[in-house]
Amino acid sequence: MLSLTSPASGDTGDASSPETTESLQASAIFEATLREEATAAPGGLKPVERLGKLLFFDRRLSEPMGQACAVCHGPEVGWTGPSLLINLTGSVYEGAVRGRFGNRKPPSSAYATQAPILHLVTPGQAAFVGGNFWDGRATGEELGNPAADQAQGPFLNPVEQNNPSEAAVVAKVCGGPYGDLFRAVWGARICGDVPRAYDNIARSIAAYEGSREVNAFSSKYDAYLAGRARLSSQEQWGLKLFEGKANCDNCHTSQRGPRGEPPLFTDYTFDNLGVPRNLLNPWYWQLQFNPEGPFWIDTGLGGFLQTRQDYAPFARANLGKVKVPTLRNVDKRPFPGFTKAYTHNGYFKSLESIVHFYNTRDVLPVCTGSTSGIPGVDCWPMPEVGLNINTREMGSLGLSPQEEQALVAFMRTLSDGYFH
Repeated sequence: MLSLTSPASGDTGDASSPETTESLQASAIFEATLREEATAAPGGLKPVERLGKLLFFDRRLSEPMGQACAVCHGPEVGWTGPSLLINLTGSVYEGAVRGRFGNRKPPSSAYATQAPILHLVTPGQAAFVGGNFWDGRATGEELGNPAADQAQGPFLNPVEQNNPSEAAVVAKVCGGPYGDLFRAVWGARICGDVPRAYDNIARSIAAYEGSREVNAFSSKYDAYLAGRARLSSQEQWGLKLFEGKANCDNCHTSQRGPRGEPPLFTDYTFDNLGVPRNLLNPWYWQLQFNPEGPFWIDTGLGGFLQTRQDYAPFARANLGKVKVPTLRNVDKRPFPGFTKAYTHNGYFKSLESIVHFYNTRDVLPVCTGSTSGIPGVDCWPMPEVGLNINTREMGSLGLSPQEEQALVAFMRTLSDGYFH
């Protein structure tokens, strides 16, 4: 998703946003939340979290109406892309205006509020940690929380919610069915101060994204850590591989924190995995917003760093790197045949395929005219960005097919909802 601010002059797009299963589900949750009585009971949402939930599922907050955060970040799939058909192809979601698409797969909005403000791991060196969005550009420097910075981006992005201004968003919130709740949480005069109101809309969304409703820590693995469940022999084998031979734990931390915090399965750093281009990505043909067309290359964190004078010296060493995602809910899906897409561009369509890529990327040859065959079986397509590829921790792991299957079995224990 980009942080573009306005469509090209004269382009108003379609007058309506299409009704989809995802948008109808968002509306149903929004209406149910409106009807709920606010509660201070243990485990209930705090007022600011309830406000954030209403904002998250409100389809009125786009232009034209129809696009809510939840349309791209569905709870039933682990707060990422909820459309099977989109996930099967380009993996990039359509915005409020028909025919407009972003450039990356929606990341999960769960387990994201724990990310620190984007910063150098070691001053003077090129490794970064923190931020939000795949490229880290929601740094957290504006509002003190990368998730809050991120929440402001889609509202004004012409390929997402397409609002013309901050004032337009604030007017919809203050004049809407939960305007009184917004004022109760942020002050009676908040609607008269557009910049502050806009910031607090984003803070409210981040508060909901940080709630126990979104970050449930209720997977089988959590139950296992608490001594309330046993892993199967295959799952235990997968955990041993995850923390050992497969190197997964180097970035997707699986152990409790120093104060007993549940593991987040990400360290919020950045890596270039050598992922191939997803040629079905509709962004390649969004010439109004992507003048490079099919020649566009996703430079990830490095591309963002080039826009910052203070970080520009580190840009080349980060070209192609994207945020390490949490593996929590990596297999969460509404039904067994539902397809999820993986990596920032959605190239991979199953856990099995991405695990096999990690294992064999540097073993199989590159697919070329002279090395034809089935990708992932006979060869792998060339990486989108050939610089800065992580060859130290992946690419030639030496895993057997049975070990790959065990890793997948373990990762399937990370879906929330195993207990309540």
